[in-house]
Amino acid sequence: MSRIGKQPVQLPRGVEVRISDGQISVKGPKGQLDRSLPAEIAVEVADAELTVSRSGDRPQQRAMHGLTRALIANMVIGVSEGFTKTLEIQGVGYRAQLAGTKLSLQVGYSRPVEVDP
Repeated sequence: MSRIGKQPVQLPRGVEVRISDGQISVKGPKGQLDRSLPAEIAVEVADAELTVSRSGDRPQQRAMHGLTRALIANMVIGVSEGFTKTLEIQGVGYRAQLAGTKLSLQVGYSRPVEVDP
């Protein structure tokens, strides 16, 4: 069995999961995400846990088992906490500073790179 696929997904308080006709819908305080499920994958919700299982042991089914569980876990995190990206700047001569509403990065180009955060 898949090491990732066999782990249950914990559902935080305020997150609702609906499964119908090969579709999964995850709704939480930060929004709603929908995704279609592969035919060979079954998803069950019990208490505050979501489990993913597969119908067979073919390589394609094993791959989809872990992938589906990871995608659903990411959906749950997205609707409950939101997605974040953390940047780490290492090295001499690299700088980042917030200038008004823009993030100004000096990362080795001839000019600073400005990004909307």
